[in-house]
Parts: sequence; C-alpha cells; structure tokens
Amino acid sequence: MKKNIFFSWFSRIKNKNKKILEDNPKKIISVNNISNEIIKKNNNHKFDKIISNAIDTSIVKDITKNSKNDCKDLSIDNNSNVQKIIHREVKNTLISEIKLHKNTIVSKNRFVLKLREALKKTRDNFSIGIKSIFLTSYIDSKLFDTIEEMLLLADVGLETTTVIIKHLKSEVLHKKFKTTQEVYNELKRQMLLILSVAIKEKSTNISAGTYPFVILVVGVNGVGKTTNIAKLAVKYKNLGKKVMLVAGDTFRAAAIEQLKLWGSKIHVSVIAQHVNADSAAVVFDAMKSAKAKNIDILIVDTAGRLHNNINLMNELKKIKKVIKKIDVLAPHEIFLVVDSCNGQNTLIQTELFHKLLHLTGIIVTKLDGTAKGGIIFSIVHKFSIPIRYISTGEKINDLRTFDNNDFINSIF
Repeated sequence: MKKNIFFSWFSRIKNKNKKILEDNPKKIISVNNISNEIIKKNNNHKFDKIISNAIDTSIVKDITKNSKNDCKDLSIDNNSNVQKIIHREVKNTLISEIKLHKNTIVSKNRFVLKLREALKKTRDNFSIGIKSIFLTSYIDSKLFDTIEEMLLLADVGLETTTVIIKHLKSEVLHKKFKTTQEVYNELKRQMLLILSVAIKEKSTNISAGTYPFVILVVGVNGVGKTTNIAKLAVKYKNLGKKVMLVAGDTFRAAAIEQLKLWGSKIHVSVIAQHVNADSAAVVFDAMKSAKAKNIDILIVDTAGRLHNNINLMNELKKIKKVIKKIDVLAPHEIFLVVDSCNGQNTLIQTELFHKLLHLTGIIVTKLDGTAKGGIIFSIVHKFSIPIRYISTGEKINDLRTFDNNDFINSIF
C-alpha cells in the first residue's frame, strides 16, 4: 500500500479506537479494577504489562473489527501483517492515553481504600451488625427496631434516625418489599440522599476582584484546627495558588508558634504578632498584606473557644466585621472544624457557630479514631451545611474533599 494512504488509514483507526476506550464504561471500569489490583499487590512497575494484557483481551476485537471495515473502505488488502502492525500501534497509543490518567485513578483508589480502613470502627459497629440482621430477619417491627438501635449506636442521632426509620416503613408499605435485601438497599439509598447536600460544594473559585479569597476557620479547643489549616494550605498550594496563613489565635504563644512551624514546613508565609495582641487587628493587617502581595488564598486561624463562652464567641463577629471592612464579600468561606469523636456534642457546637457566623462548610477530623462516624449524617440533615473536607490521619495529605458516594461505600 502507498505510504501516505497507510498513514491516513492508521490515523483514522487510532482516533476511532481511542474513542472506544472513552465511550465504553466497561473499559473504564476494567482500568479501575486493574489499578486496584496494582495497588493491592504494590506492583506499579508491572503497570505496562498488566494494562497491555488487558487491552489485548478487552479491545482487540473492537480494533480488528474497525480495521477490517477501514480496509474495505480504502480497498486495502486485509492481510495478517497489516493487522499486527495496526494492533500494536493502536495498543501503544491506548497505553499512553491510560497512563496519562493512571496517577489520578491510583490516587483516587488509594484514598478510597484508606477511607475504608479509617472508617473500619464505624463500619464494624454499624454495617456488619446491620448486615447480619438483614441476612437472618424477616420484615417486621423487630427488624426496624434493630436498624434504629444500630443507627443510634453509630451516632446518627435520634432526629435523623427517626426520619430514616419512618421513611423505610413508608417504602416497605408502598413498594411492598418482600425481602430484607430490598430494605437494606433502600436504607443505603436513603442515607446517601441525606448527604446529597454535600454535593453542592461551593468550590474555592478565585475570580478577578476577589483577591485574597478569605477562609475563616473556627472551632472549639482540641479539634485539630491548626493542623487542618496547614493541610488546607497544602491542598490549595498544590492547585497552584499563593497561600498565606494568619495566626489569629493570639491567646496562646504555643498556637502562634505551631502555625509558624507549619508555615515553615510547607513553605507558606504566616502573618503573626505577639501574644495577647488584638486578633482582629492581626487579621486586618494580614488582609492588607495579602492584597499588596497578590495572595490568592488567605486562611485565618482563630482561638479555640468553648461554644458557650459568649465573650469569646462575640470576638469572632468582630473578626468577621473587620474582614468585611476591606472586602464586603469576605470571608468567602467559614469552616467549622469538628472532632467526630465528640459525638452529639458536635451538633451543639455546629448550631451555635452557625447561628453566629453562618457557616459555609464543615471539616470533620479524627474519623479514623471513632466508631461513631454517623455524626456526619446528623450534621448534614439538621443544618444542611455541606461536609467540605474529612481528615482520616495525621499526615499532611490526609485531608480530602468529602465525597458522599465514597463515604457511603466505605461504611456499608
């Protein structure tokens, strides 16, 4: 065949077969499964061989079919040597395309596995118990009583649990469920629905005229506020943003030093003053500095305070007011950091902080240390505040954007 005709033909086949991979969900699923196997066996160096074999078995038929059709279209002899060349070249192209997305796929799957591990206590307390009931029970009042007990033990909360049980009973009545498996599936679907508000995450969208994008971080003592501020800073820095931190907790010298230490570790500038300085004044100076230096994101640490200390809570209003003097739209985000181990007390904290500041999101910490991760359902259901991030460990990259599907799949 003529050289120019061959390359024209090959280009058509290559593009067409790229589309096969992109358009066929089954192929994408197979790539995810392969990535999972690589992670489990820690065989990243075998990626090329594994994915090559997968393409041989799952796509070769599509390639052969397309190649034959194009051979006919161009009146080219469909001999075995040409087929081998086309198959080899198209396969190499597909491998290159998949490798471009490999890191994203592997990173995502690693996090899901880590999340499942972190939520093991919650899953053991909740899902395993419920599954055993569904395997042995009939659809009767005892089944609903057991589900209710399991939900309460997982710290889903009385109000949210009551809504879930009421919904399940209604669905059983109207849809005439015949098996406990149907009830189980509906329970999972309903709990996913409760978290749907978390999908409406307001992204940190930096647009012209919003510099700096101000994030005010609040919470009671001991929830891991300062550490998670550093994790947030790294997250945004990895997105290419210029980040600055503000040591707004001026009551404790240790708090100022801790934030400075984090700033040094992650190479982010920190605005701080002396102990007992006016925290609102510190934030005001930081706002001016951030504007002058064209900082993208300014993250403000605040003093840990008891939610029932009126004077300290009112100081937060003062900080917010000072921020608005420089930018009427700021703070653009107000995150409350809560410790999942605190259980239902977290609801009281959320209620008071939300009433005072109008929170835009929740950061949930220490999910790896509790059997009561169900508090997330209670927070979202009662206040309709999205869970923005969850922390599942002490490492700097252990803060992840909350995904309701991943969370549900990790506890069921």
